[in-house]
Amino acid sequence: MNTYVRYLLPVYFLLYLLFLVIIRSMVVKKEAGKNPVVLSKKDDAHGLIARYFLYWMLALASYTVLFSFFPASNKYFYPINYLDTSVMKIAGMAILIISLVWTYIAQGDMRGSWRIGIDHDVKTNLVTSGIFRYSRNPIYLGMMASVTGLVMVTPCALTVTLLIIGFVLIQVQVRLEEDFLFKMHGANFAEYMRTVPRFI
Repeated sequence: MNTYVRYLLPVYFLLYLLFLVIIRSMVVKKEAGKNPVVLSKKDDAHGLIARYFLYWMLALASYTVLFSFFPASNKYFYPINYLDTSVMKIAGMAILIISLVWTYIAQGDMRGSWRIGIDHDVKTNLVTSGIFRYSRNPIYLGMMASVTGLVMVTPCALTVTLLIIGFVLIQVQVRLEEDFLFKMHGANFAEYMRTVPRFI
């Protein structure tokens, strides 16, 4: 089973990067006429979270490479052996696939409003249809599900730590974005917050 996981994980993260970042960025740039990657470089809360998100993503990518191509290194990540079962791995892979599809659909629902970061220069539409009828932040929900799936597939101290760090970063980023959306959309966003849960 570990052999299959070592092959599948890099493929999964390449698909994630290709479809959810590269292709989505190209599509939105064509639709909106603007680069959707707007990570702040300022020395403020937005800039700090943007940098930490980048470091977190690099850590996830580095772990995937080490796990898949240098299996002897796995012992240094303190495996959680009692969670390392075939049932957990199969369930984890299912969660990874579902979260990939879920996030892809959510990005599609956003169309030209999708951004990586907070775009202070363009007033985007408030998206409340599709998956956004059930979750105000389905993309971040999908990200958390992905890392949860990673923990289930490769249970170790490092993946659990990355899950906790990701959860904290997402909680902060979501609140920064929702504060921005409230300032942009006012009463419409307040009503949306009242009727739709933050995650699910």
